[in-house]
Amino acid sequence: MVELAGIVILGIIAQWVAWRLKLPAILPLILIGLLVGPLSTLYTDDGSKLIEPIWNGEKGLFPGETLYYFVSLAISIILFEGGLTLKKAEIANVGPVITKLITLGSVITFFGAGIAAHYIFELSWQISFLFAALIIVTGPTVITPILRNIPLKKDVSAILKWEGILIDPIGALVAVLVFEFISVGEGSGYTQTALIEFGKIVLFGTTFGFTFAHALAFAIKKNMIPHYLLNVVSLSVVLLVFVESDVFAHESGLLAVVVMGMVLGNMNLPNLKELLDFKESLSVLLISILFILLAANINLADLELVQNWKTALLFGIVVFIIRPLGVLLSSQGSNLKWNEKLFIGWVGPRGIVAAGIASLFGSKLLVKGEPGAEYITPLVFVIVLGTVLLNATTARMVAKWVGVMLRVSKGILIVGASEPSRLIAKYLQNNGRHVVLLDNNTAHIASATQDGLEALETNVFTDTLQDNIELNDVGFLFGFTGNNDINNYVINTLGKDFGEHGTYRLMSGQELLQQTPNSENHLFSTEFDFNKLVEVTHRFPEIHETVLTDWESLDKMKNGNRLPLFLKEPEGELHVFDAKAETVFKDFEGSMTLVYLGEVLSEIK
Repeated sequence: MVELAGIVILGIIAQWVAWRLKLPAILPLILIGLLVGPLSTLYTDDGSKLIEPIWNGEKGLFPGETLYYFVSLAISIILFEGGLTLKKAEIANVGPVITKLITLGSVITFFGAGIAAHYIFELSWQISFLFAALIIVTGPTVITPILRNIPLKKDVSAILKWEGILIDPIGALVAVLVFEFISVGEGSGYTQTALIEFGKIVLFGTTFGFTFAHALAFAIKKNMIPHYLLNVVSLSVVLLVFVESDVFAHESGLLAVVVMGMVLGNMNLPNLKELLDFKESLSVLLISILFILLAANINLADLELVQNWKTALLFGIVVFIIRPLGVLLSSQGSNLKWNEKLFIGWVGPRGIVAAGIASLFGSKLLVKGEPGAEYITPLVFVIVLGTVLLNATTARMVAKWVGVMLRVSKGILIVGASEPSRLIAKYLQNNGRHVVLLDNNTAHIASATQDGLEALETNVFTDTLQDNIELNDVGFLFGFTGNNDINNYVINTLGKDFGEHGTYRLMSGQELLQQTPNSENHLFSTEFDFNKLVEVTHRFPEIHETVLTDWESLDKMKNGNRLPLFLKEPEGELHVFDAKAETVFKDFEGSMTLVYLGEVLSEIK
């Protein structure tokens, strides 16, 4: 009981430390696992581990193969959650570089790492290629904490983010298939029986995943599941699919849950976001437990097995040759510059799926007596720890050195995606500014997306906004909702992360009535609140420009139907029209263009 409670407590502490230090959670989790596992044998009185995952004599948590059962079920949930995030539309929109990275890049990693492992460690081709398949994945849970505090150019951050999301289930799928090829071959090579069993795994895995995904979707759409049971029913269906598929074709369960997640994620399913949030929370808990257990299950002998120059050589080849080569070949013919390719090639941390499946498959093959299986788990853990540690400590420095960091964060985050917000965002986007709209209103987000705007359906009170790499270049923050409490919360809470160059909010109706514009962060005008802005937008839904030659000429536009938005320099630089706008205009030599919303005014003199 003490051991089990300790694992949960230590796991959550590790997650908190990772959040506090802005590190990938996998790093403190594995380090804690090693400290309470193999390394604890160096300082305990009887030389035993503080936490022994497998029952051994009088101590241990999981007797027999129950640890492997728990790991299998936990990974099935994690992979299902990863499959839910895999959207067909995203593959089409992120560009050819992403497509090549998850296809050609995966092939290069698979064959390059497999050949290197075979000749360096003299492993069989089967074990070498299983190792290679396991290190294909990067994973968003590892990349996001590394990149979220680096203001990168948008295309670079997008490539790294989407590669991590898309390649996670793909890498896991390749690893599952290679493992099955080894298992059914029974050490005799790739026989006809092995090919038949391999086909059965693919057939049953895809069939079960596809069928149960549509069955669950049908039940949800027909309201056959009460809302309060939706998440737990979905969880039980995932476990059912995993177990049933495994019964019909041994070890096809992981493939089934990945397919199920992918199919559900691409359906127009109500409550999908809620389901994702639940699965994400569950995955955090499972990951916290899982990786302490897996790291603790490693023995000192396993660590000593890879404590040599061969491991360093293999690590160097994977990180400094195979990854850059894959990026270079995948980005041929793209618009990426050499410095951008260099940075993308540098950042390739391996993550949770790699370590979890490595422990599962390595242990199973070891029990079967597969030659070289003892190398799988420690080698993959070295790659995971090494790449996470390397990228976490050097990514910012390398980004600055190669010149992919944004010198000025000019992106604009607008909280609230109502019609006026979308109109202003469209103008800003057309004038070369990166704009992101946030709202929890599905209809507003849908309208923004249809207008070609970047919009996120989310709650501003969540703690995960900082994890969105899309917001890396944001330096301006607009509180643009009809709720003054939300606008104030946005300014006071999110301003430190997203308002480096300015935080603004609309006036409240009460401030407008009391005529108490005492704040310098009022957005655009002290004569417009949200309701008045919506009214003017409905009547005059256009943004206009006119040359402003002197400040006094502004009086001619004040008829209640025109709202000044920005001051625009001849070169196109925009300045928010706020309390400091007059100073900006008078300090600028020459005329500026006034950008305004509302009734058109042909000329201001």
